[in-house]
Amino acid sequence: MVNRELIDALRDAEAVKFGDFELSHGGTSDYYVDKYVFETDPRCLRLIAAAFADRIGDERLAGVALGAVPLVAATAVETDRPYVIVRKQAKEYGTGNRIEGEFEAGEEVAVLEDIATTGQSAIDAVEALRDAGAVVERVLVVVDREEGARENLAERDIELESLLTATELLADRDR
Repeated sequence: MVNRELIDALRDAEAVKFGDFELSHGGTSDYYVDKYVFETDPRCLRLIAAAFADRIGDERLAGVALGAVPLVAATAVETDRPYVIVRKQAKEYGTGNRIEGEFEAGEEVAVLEDIATTGQSAIDAVEALRDAGAVVERVLVVVDREEGARENLAERDIELESLLTATELLADRDR
């Protein structure tokens, strides 16, 4: 089911841009979904948190730093569920943690992410959580760019659930 209200909110916030863009994985694209625009827009954040909340069961939430931290925090408030933050690498000071927050070994964790292209940052987060004893079977993402993330995650027994796909987001782009 296409979330028309979320698509309209992303467009109204001007989070979807067209032109020539280099992506974090090194590829290029003629469109860009600016996560920092939609993650700092209250309407977008509220809609995303509500949509994620509808998909969350009893899992603890995890957000990938930095991009998914606002998403996981808003969703945690919406669901009254605790969360952890997964850093890209262990910090080199203080506690040296890679995972911030608490969870129990064997606990089910759902990873929240902003944009999935190849899915590598989500895979890295899932592997860190699994190495720490969490049971992670799915990643929820705002936008799946449909460029291999679903397949790459599936190879590691991880389901990708997206609120929107690039196809849905870009359909009727002159609207």
